[in-house]
Amino acid sequence: MKTMNRRVFGKKMIKGVAAGGVLMGLPLSCAFGEAKKDTKKLGVALVGLGSYSAGQLAPALQHTNHCYLAGIVTGTPAKETRWANQYGIPEKNIYNYENFDTIADNKDIDIVYVVLPNSMHAEFSIRAAKAGKHVICEKPMAINVEECDAIIQACEEAGIKLSVGYRLQSEPYTQQVQQWVAKQTFGATQQVDAAAAYVSRGYPDQWRLNKALSGGGALMNMGVYAIQGAIYGTGANPIAVSAREESTRPDYFKDTDETVYANFVFPDGAQGQIFTSHNASASTLDVQCIDGFIQLDPAYTYGPLAGKSSKGPMTFPHDSQQKLQMDDFALHIKEGAINQAPGAMGKRDMIIIEAIYRSIAEDGKTIPLDLGTMGLGGPNQ
Repeated sequence: MKTMNRRVFGKKMIKGVAAGGVLMGLPLSCAFGEAKKDTKKLGVALVGLGSYSAGQLAPALQHTNHCYLAGIVTGTPAKETRWANQYGIPEKNIYNYENFDTIADNKDIDIVYVVLPNSMHAEFSIRAAKAGKHVICEKPMAINVEECDAIIQACEEAGIKLSVGYRLQSEPYTQQVQQWVAKQTFGATQQVDAAAAYVSRGYPDQWRLNKALSGGGALMNMGVYAIQGAIYGTGANPIAVSAREESTRPDYFKDTDETVYANFVFPDGAQGQIFTSHNASASTLDVQCIDGFIQLDPAYTYGPLAGKSSKGPMTFPHDSQQKLQMDDFALHIKEGAINQAPGAMGKRDMIIIEAIYRSIAEDGKTIPLDLGTMGLGGPNQ
């Protein structure tokens, strides 16, 4: 008789149990003391293959644990060939903007990530929802609140999940700030200052400087980070805002805002200031509390971020923010984990942006906001 070692015995035992389907009346997974986990990676299709998809999202998807790059949507045939060769994307998973709706028949694709100019976010998010695909819509969610509502409604009607491309909501320094603020580790926040800006030069024809495509300038782009920083630095939504715009290069910023300053009032009396620009460099968050402080610098870059508090330096290992973001959304779909950046968050920020533009148009008038807890989080938002 041949000697049967433990490994051979184990294999034969599992084979026998699988053939019988159950062991002692229990499912196979339960019989061996461990519930079966959903290990399937969800397929992601990137819609729009510009610099963010090419430089950040596609590379991140080579390292994600719960999703992978399954398809692409582009209007440039040369990109189809290049991306197919680089990432091994099969021809059946390559789409253009005209045949995009047929993605509904593709079982390889579970999530559509819309990475197009802002004016196209609503159209392709809604088309993706109608095709039955979960949606990540890059920030800002749309160019106005009405479009945000249309995206949310389309996703709800289709019964699919929606997230906004707020990568920092999955980033550990940002999450630590949120946790400390929520627990009032340093007491209640009294003042928060957030600055997000970079210098744009040399590309006057880029879509970000075309209001028809972008919906606005620095505020719609970098300003969203500062708005988010002010909110998670206080743990609340603002109840009023006043703002002003500054332009020193009107020949370059002909169609969009160059620099915006805004002042927020929060429910418990905390004050907030944001600064955003396409003509300066800034990436900071400063939260002053009754019994201490929290600071991030840089606060909004692709990382690594850095920070400190009254407790001392903050130290977290760096990982791709896009990887963390997309894995978090995949886990929301697969396991019901919290949606770190729900559609309600994107809509809330657009309400604030519209109020800032209104204040600017009305010479700095204070605009009241009635946001309640909109977009502050929750698995079903």
